[in-house]
Parts: sequence; structure tokens; C-alpha cells
Amino acid sequence: MSDLVKRLSEGRHPVEVALRPARTVSALKESIDFGYVHIRFTGTRGGTELTVPVDRERSDFSRADFDAESGTLTIAGELGLDFVKVRCIAEIELPRMAGEGRLEPLGEMIPAL
Repeated sequence: MSDLVKRLSEGRHPVEVALRPARTVSALKESIDFGYVHIRFTGTRGGTELTVPVDRERSDFSRADFDAESGTLTIAGELGLDFVKVRCIAEIELPRMAGEGRLEPLGEMIPAL
């Protein structure tokens, strides 16, 4: 397992939603509807940005009010990072578009040829 995966799997880390061209709640809602969200772990060298496919069964949007731009939501999804399958879980406060996140290693991936 890489140092990055190991470090991000230990405890909770500061994250922010990375949206372009503008970081807005409506852009976040649109990204969720498309099925993916860019999450940046801000405490790494240069920031580690992951494209997280939204797992609707593991994510929780019940505490978020997108119209009022308030509340919190939990985004979860599985992806590969440094040849390790991981689950990213990020709890995001809508007003700040930031919060805390962590990775859960799920096992080694087969390297691409």
C-alpha cells in the first residue's frame, strides 16, 4: 500500500469539494446527479483530488438542503488510488463546501498493462 493511501486511511482529514468553473452548491448538486464528485484532500502535498463515483446506497443526502444551501451530506464511493481499491467517505458542510474525509482500503488492484 502506498504512503498516500495509508496516510489518508488513518483518521479523518480536511477535504473540500473541487468544482470548476465555480464552487457552488448548485454545481455540487448537478455533479451528484451526474454520479460523481471531485473531492480534494487539502492536507496533502499539492492537494490530492479524487473523482469519487457516488454510491447512492452508502451516501447520505437526508441532512442537506440544497435549496437553502445548508446542512451536511455524506458522499461515499469506491475508486482506485495507487493500485489500491479504496472507498472514499467525505462529510461535507454545504455552506463551506468543505469538511472531513477518509479512505477505507478495500484491497489491491491489478496493475494496468
